[in-house]
Amino acid sequence: MTLDLAARRAPAAACAHRVRAVTRRHWLVLRRSPHRFFDVLVWPAVDTLLYGSIGLFAADAAGSAGAGLAVFLLSGTVLWHLVHQTQISLATGFLEETWSRNVLGLLTTPLRGWEYLAGVGLFALLRTAVSTTAVAGLALAAYAFDISSLGLGLIPVAALLLACGWAVALTVVGLVLRYGSGAEALVWGALSVVMPLSGVFYPVSTLPAPLRPVAAALPTTHVFAVGRALAAGHGMPWRELALATGGTAVLLAGGLFALGRMLRSFRRRGLVTRYS
Repeated sequence: MTLDLAARRAPAAACAHRVRAVTRRHWLVLRRSPHRFFDVLVWPAVDTLLYGSIGLFAADAAGSAGAGLAVFLLSGTVLWHLVHQTQISLATGFLEETWSRNVLGLLTTPLRGWEYLAGVGLFALLRTAVSTTAVAGLALAAYAFDISSLGLGLIPVAALLLACGWAVALTVVGLVLRYGSGAEALVWGALSVVMPLSGVFYPVSTLPAPLRPVAAALPTTHVFAVGRALAAGHGMPWRELALATGGTAVLLAGGLFALGRMLRSFRRRGLVTRYS
């Protein structure tokens, strides 16, 4: 009986060990390359100073209306870095394997696809936590803005933004697998397209009319609408939250499907030779 129980536990322990190994591998790469902290700490700090100072200028120029804009800018900056850092961390985690010509090595190990994703996802979560904490801390210290003032509604908003970041990253990784290094620009460019359409700092009603239906179809648009409502001191907009949750679920399922399909094509066509 004891031997049977140990046998059942052994695969689970091996899976957990492989997930931790992937996470540790990426942590060591980050720790031994100080310049990589630019994306983690320096760029987020620049964003916070930029949008925080714009908000402060608006508050001085327009009084109470400007103060509201400052809150939207700072809350949008903090929340944006949740999705941005998650997507960048997960996508560049895979790119590390291509840059180091380690893709073939991964395919020849007992490591399964979901274990690799779990390991890189855990690393991305840790990196995102460090970056977002730094942004929130700077917003509090420099502009007296406390992101926790959004209340408990911040929890589902953060969870949905993390899921959106993972979904975009999975799609981008799939495209890199299928089309090679030429698709790497999407790692940094994909969210740059999504950002203005999502109303991170403003309602999408201010967008040009032809773009509003596109914005309404994005789950991030509804997530940030929830964030703005909470920042303005309103109650939870349940309809927007429901739309955000449903859209995020569809986006995440689509990202997993796209990655799976691209990975099958990657193996069938022997595209691994690009990285060997």
